Amino acid sequence: MSEYLTRRGDGKPLWMTKKQIRDDLEAGTKAMAESAKIPELTSSELDHLEEIITTPNRVVTVKPGCEVVLTNDCPPMKLVRAFVPCSREEALVIYERVICTDTIELGHYDYSFKQVKPIVHIEQSVLQNVINMTMVPIFYGSMPNITLYYTKVGPFPEPITLMRERKIKEAKESMEKAADMLTEDIVYVAKKMYSVGADGLNLDTTAAGGDVEFYAALRATEIIKKECPDLTIEMGMAGECILGFHAELKYQGVRLTGLWPHQQLKVAEKAGVDIFGPAINTKPSKSFPWNLAYAVTAVKECVKISNVPVHVNLGMGVGGIPMLDETPIDSVSRACKAMIEVAGVDGV
Repeated sequence: MSEYLTRRGDGKPLWMTKKQIRDDLEAGTKAMAESAKIPELTSSELDHLEEIITTPNRVVTVKPGCEVVLTNDCPPMKLVRAFVPCSREEALVIYERVICTDTIELGHYDYSFKQVKPIVHIEQSVLQNVINMTMVPIFYGSMPNITLYYTKVGPFPEPITLMRERKIKEAKESMEKAADMLTEDIVYVAKKMYSVGADGLNLDTTAAGGDVEFYAALRATEIIKKECPDLTIEMGMAGECILGFHAELKYQGVRLTGLWPHQQLKVAEKAGVDIFGPAINTKPSKSFPWNLAYAVTAVKECVKISNVPVHVNLGMGVGGIPMLDETPIDSVSRACKAMIEVAGVDGV
């Protein structure tokens, strides 16, 4: 019986028969459908995924004319990981002229709004240099990263410690204060970068700190869109389900805990987000076919109901791609093709 080379979610090569691949595709879409209360992929869509996975070529792609827009998060860090010695300006020029991305993004190596705020004047200078050297749209990107606002690196008590001491009210108050400060920092940085010519702002890995972080990012987006209406805001999420650390926070009447990608999307639209990036976490113990079907099921539902472009998060451990620093091109290209042709995304 013929076997096809694919991978586990941790990147380990895995040989599977067509039946095993189909079984995992069906199990993956069923798992997401049951969790998020959305439709499973159809039989024809599963056929398409099976065809993409079993294609003998190492790298696959879409037909000419079916390409989508590429946005990205902090290219300079990617080149640093590859041991390419260059400045951030040079890194972005490489991304524009060598890699030929549709957009580029400047970000500091310490990729968090709290850390950027004290040096924002330096970031403004770097951004101006990049603008003078490039032509494609340029985003400024950073992570909300609400954990930086808790002790020992921040001003507010660590909520987990308070919860262990049964101080639930105090823990929630600490989270709310941290969310207020995070909102202020995001708005401050956004306005500074907008003032020197940034085309967009990328709120990267949003809600890694749960519902509190999502709440702060949504409020910041609402304020920024009022004060900087021409600044495009891309919100890339951290995972498929919002964790409830506070558990009682609501945005415009919607409780944030437990929201799945299609629900996150609608709340983000209310806040004024221009581009939404759903993130579906890869399960390292599952196969690539299982993870791909799991991710495509969620993203397809986002695309179906979205009023804004959907740029799915594809990379290290998200979107069906294995959890590796240097992601394997066989899985990356198949995930991209599947997201474009089955889920119907506007960009990656």
